[in-house]
Amino acid sequence: MAGPAPFVDLGKKAKDLLTKDYNFDQKFTLSMLSTTGMGLTATGLKKDQNFFGDINTVYTSGSTTVDMKVDTYSNVSTKVTVNDVWPCSKAALSFRIPDHKSGKLDVQYLHPHAAIDSSIGLNPTPLLELSATIGSKELALGGEIGFDTASASFTKYTAGINMNKPDFSVALLLTDKGQALKASYIHSVNPFTCVAAEMAHRFSTYENTFTIGSSHAVDPFTVVKTRFSDNGKVAMLCQREWRPKSLVTFSAEYDSKAINASPKMGLALALKP
Repeated sequence: MAGPAPFVDLGKKAKDLLTKDYNFDQKFTLSMLSTTGMGLTATGLKKDQNFFGDINTVYTSGSTTVDMKVDTYSNVSTKVTVNDVWPCSKAALSFRIPDHKSGKLDVQYLHPHAAIDSSIGLNPTPLLELSATIGSKELALGGEIGFDTASASFTKYTAGINMNKPDFSVALLLTDKGQALKASYIHSVNPFTCVAAEMAHRFSTYENTFTIGSSHAVDPFTVVKTRFSDNGKVAMLCQREWRPKSLVTFSAEYDSKAINASPKMGLALALKP
């Protein structure tokens, strides 16, 4: 994409390095894709003594994609996305059954110098959301607002700026209705190693928090990640692509402040035959 990223993606590179693929439960995912445009993904998650699962079906035909998910509790989530409703745009209609108030319409417009996302709930008192960024792929400035028509109040307003260079990316966000300042940074040390940090300051309590982490490609099929937070939690992850597009991921986390607690460990297996 030549233009600025959508506002929701500001700081996403650092956040992904620090959080993506970490899992401290047992998770299994099986994905299958047919030549007709139909994709099927089954996911099972064991958390403590509870088991959760869902089946997700995606069908693509031309510029239209239909995404349907059924979970353990028989909730059905459906999303219909149409690309190029008009040039450089797409629209998505989503809803959940049996929640009749969950309907939502999202519209996105991407321009070489702007990215606009809007969302409206399809009910008598909808939640309205709008976000926009302007600039370029290298430097973007933007903001987002959310308005609840039921209470006639703003649910959120956020502003941010993002700078991207070939070897680093930095983002600065004013969040929580102006009550917190968050900064994130990711740097490619070399083609195999990246480091990232995320820091936040809350103005009302003067509280500061931070998380730092790294990602290192041991070989073309193995990635090792580490993470340390100011709350004393240390985590690591080892991910191996043991066959094309099939991954096995081992995660572990130790809380240095919880002396009597055992380390958390998780295993995730993703298969794509």
